Amino acid sequence: MVGYLVFLTIYVGLYALFALGLNLQWGYAGLINFGHVAFMTVGAYTTVLLSSQGVPLLIAVIAGVAIASLLGLLIGMSTLRLREDYLAIVTIGVSELLRLIALNEEWLTEGSFGVRGFPLPLESFAPNLLQRYILIGILTLLAIFAAWQLWQGMRSQWREGQEIQGKSYQPTKTASLIIWGVVGMAVILAIYINSCAALLDYNYKAGLMLLVLIAVAVTYWGLELLVKSPWGRVLKAIREDEEIATALGKNVFWYKLQAFMLGGAIAGVAGAFYAWQLTTIYPSNFETLVTFNVWTMVVLGGAGKNPGALLGAIIFWAYDALTRFYLPKLGWFNSSEEGAFRVMIIGLILMVLMVWRPQGILGNKEELTLSK
Repeated sequence: MVGYLVFLTIYVGLYALFALGLNLQWGYAGLINFGHVAFMTVGAYTTVLLSSQGVPLLIAVIAGVAIASLLGLLIGMSTLRLREDYLAIVTIGVSELLRLIALNEEWLTEGSFGVRGFPLPLESFAPNLLQRYILIGILTLLAIFAAWQLWQGMRSQWREGQEIQGKSYQPTKTASLIIWGVVGMAVILAIYINSCAALLDYNYKAGLMLLVLIAVAVTYWGLELLVKSPWGRVLKAIREDEEIATALGKNVFWYKLQAFMLGGAIAGVAGAFYAWQLTTIYPSNFETLVTFNVWTMVVLGGAGKNPGALLGAIIFWAYDALTRFYLPKLGWFNSSEEGAFRVMIIGLILMVLMVWRPQGILGNKEELTLSK
């Protein structure tokens, strides 16, 4: 059970990174990217191919991030001056192009046979008892940081409610806020306890889990600083009405390009963790469905809110785990029908959410102008 929860935690972490990148592009800058998996593909293949040739892992990851950012530059330079639908079409086309290149250029990517046997982070690390307790200490700091961010988020939601309503929260909204806080603390506590057990009985996956949690914490903290800075406020203004931002003297194209490149770079980091989690990567791992999944997370959690990206990743993988475990026990479908049914339910949830709460669970309806 501990091993399976470690597996889920890694996936939640790397998809949280992936969702944070998309949320920066779409949630904050309003850039419609239907080919977000392209950046993950570049990050994953660059990291594993370079590390297989003896390049140190850290340098290989940096190279993957740089090339993913360069891909964002190339796409952005050619499309960001045009209408949003051009960007959507080009990004989905680029993602399929990269997947087909990975499938057919066997001299480089081994094609459909996949890249395997590449170096993994901490795979030869065998910590003694003291080192394991140090790792648990690092995990404890991450848990404290997560709890503090949760508290900050709840306080921010409370203040936003007071500003919008001009009075204290209504009892139902106060209760809803408390419930979300309790659920958030329960998730943090559950992940912390399970992760401590995994680190005490250390293996490669436990080390990878700690690395991805550190990456999520650092990325989240950095993005929170950025989006609350003047740079982030300009992005929000561009998302709502770029003509006003232009009239105020802002270089709209440059701000969009920065957001697109940074979001792509974050997805490149997620690609490296994706490869390390799978330990063997195939072109089929980077199909369009991966982009659809991360869009689901961002929309579900709430666009324009970094905590929403994390929440969406947690809910998505909780749903995935529960349906994979319980749906076969019902005996209603065969194996192929189960996959289609699970995707259908996700689509239904999104349709209901768009009617009931179009801004997502943590999104701000007034800020996104959905009420106008």
